[in-house]
Amino acid sequence: MLDWLKNINKDYPDFWKDYLTKFETKPNKFVVLSTETSGLNPDKDVVLSLGAFSVIDDSIVIKESFETVLLQYKYLQDNGLSNEFIIESKMMKMPEPDALEAFVKFIGNSILVGHHINFDIEMLNAALERLNCGRLKNEALDVDVMYRKLTDINDKQFSLDDLCEIYKIPKSDRNSSSEDAYRIGLLFLKLKSRLGIK
Repeated sequence: MLDWLKNINKDYPDFWKDYLTKFETKPNKFVVLSTETSGLNPDKDVVLSLGAFSVIDDSIVIKESFETVLLQYKYLQDNGLSNEFIIESKMMKMPEPDALEAFVKFIGNSILVGHHINFDIEMLNAALERLNCGRLKNEALDVDVMYRKLTDINDKQFSLDDLCEIYKIPKSDRNSSSEDAYRIGLLFLKLKSRLGIK
């Protein structure tokens, strides 16, 4: 059977059907996000933690944030990896299906912003596929691409630390997806105004 025909008849979970209806209206906010993953292969690796903040009217809205560790015990056990990160983390912990549902509700139709965001989206799409959902439909902006567009540099990529150093954004002692999302948010606000993005 043709793939597109299968998708028409697919019985998505209710939260995903609700998510799809959100795109009938224009987005009214940005959501900066960062993931920590077990590796770089969306087919084999998993999201270990997820941090995100809403950006509305040129401000990071701290009270509109999302932060969780995804409980991936089976993956870690099957691959002989330590689950110390999960046990020691003070962040809220959720099973992957619950975390993804909560995250999809959090982002709605917002424009997603990240550093090398296509990787984050591919990791999330692979996880959503395990729940019989489709792929994220949100528009996405990458702070590295924004910086390179602003400076007309096409032959080099910049790490998050590089960009934060350029814009004098302090590095945090606490290495977490939420800290990275916050730094990405600060970078985004600087780049957004310079590029005239509304």
